[in-house]
Amino acid sequence: MIHLKQFQRKLGIVQLGDGSVIDPEAIVGYLSPRRGVSEVLRIGPHSRIRSGSVIYAGSTIGAHLETGHNIIIREESEIGDHFSIWNNSVIDYGCTIGNGVKVHCNSYVSQFTVIEDDVFLAPGVMIANDYHPGCPESRECMRGPVLKRGCRIGVNTTILPYVTIGEGTLVGSGSVVTKDLPPGIVAYGNPARVYGKIEDLRCKTGRRESPYL
Repeated sequence: MIHLKQFQRKLGIVQLGDGSVIDPEAIVGYLSPRRGVSEVLRIGPHSRIRSGSVIYAGSTIGAHLETGHNIIIREESEIGDHFSIWNNSVIDYGCTIGNGVKVHCNSYVSQFTVIEDDVFLAPGVMIANDYHPGCPESRECMRGPVLKRGCRIGVNTTILPYVTIGEGTLVGSGSVVTKDLPPGIVAYGNPARVYGKIEDLRCKTGRRESPYL
């Protein structure tokens, strides 16, 4: 006979800032199965964590965290203030994320990715960190991309390992980013290529002359 207490979940130590709200169905402080990981989770004040969220112990997250439903934030990540992550998205372990970052629905951020302040990931963005999956030494050379401050990544874009996307750059929907992109440009396609500068974009709705200036 299997006793129910065998399945009771042990959680880590959660240091939660004032004014935070956590739905009862969220799991905060889930312990990592990896050895040597801290059992302490730090989350800043005024955070909103919705049902289905699983946030592992061993990470530090700033103020005003806001989650959708069914998100995962793994261990050993450093995340700044005003981080928003929406339904069914995953931040894998060992990531560095700045302030004011928004990750939309159904996105995956791989281990060891660096995302600077004010970056936006549209729904379905997939970020890779392994050039040779299945190689016996792949773990030793895993590295996610670097997304510089204020860049914007369109729907269903894939970003390959080791790539740097420049500050303020816009990557169009459905792109596959295979190499570095300079700052302040518009790129799209498979593979993504530079097609112009942000300053040359014109608003198609007519509400303003330029969408980003």
